[in-house]
Amino acid sequence: MIQLSKRLTAVAEFALPGGALADIGTDHALLPVSLVQRGIIPNAVAGDVHVGPARAAERQVLSAGLASKIDVRIGDGLAVLKPNEVKTITIAGMGGGTIVDILSGGAAALAGVQRLVLQPNVGERLVRAWLLENGWKLVQETLLEEDGLMYEVLAADAPSDKAEAAAWNEALYEGVPAPSGGGTLPRSVLLLMGPHLLRAPTRLFARKWTAYVAKLDELIERIGRSEQPEALKKRAELTAERNEVSEVLQWLST
Repeated sequence: MIQLSKRLTAVAEFALPGGALADIGTDHALLPVSLVQRGIIPNAVAGDVHVGPARAAERQVLSAGLASKIDVRIGDGLAVLKPNEVKTITIAGMGGGTIVDILSGGAAALAGVQRLVLQPNVGERLVRAWLLENGWKLVQETLLEEDGLMYEVLAADAPSDKAEAAAWNEALYEGVPAPSGGGTLPRSVLLLMGPHLLRAPTRLFARKWTAYVAKLDELIERIGRSEQPEALKKRAELTAERNEVSEVLQWLST
């Protein structure tokens, strides 16, 4: 039986039981093998654009005796899928920009997909923005730490119709009270920090964003040495973001 890392275990927990799954950028196919072995899903597609990882995935699938249930395919992003072939798509261990590119470039393959489980290593706000702009409902978020690194896992469901998705997202991104007590948090903060995570903050959440503020302070100081217009504009943007996050942290500490 495959033993998953803490990160992949969190991804696996969001997979829809009983339906086929596609793991894009599968590497060694650990996730689909584990899910099939445990009877959570009946079958899977393990896709990877690189030949080396795809061959490693094939060996893993053969070793587990699951060649009839897990199809390893070599291809770019969602190009390995047919419409209405799977219920869940997982994409983990990439930058948020790369995940967005994969989703944007594979619209046809998203037909019939009920859930996206996405674990960006960086650029989480880019992923949330894509989900929002394309009418997906961000239903769950989790934050975890493994080997000194923090990861966010996002689960989004396909809407039954556009009106339902719009109502869901309006409630999700407009209803978090601002720490100052005046109005609600701006959407930019919710996209950055996570609307679900902000509603149920943990010590790990506070630690992550405290470190983020410290990183912004370093960047602001470095950029502040330049008088170029582009640098001044960037410094103003980072300072505004730093102040918004700091306000949330101050609220959490009270």
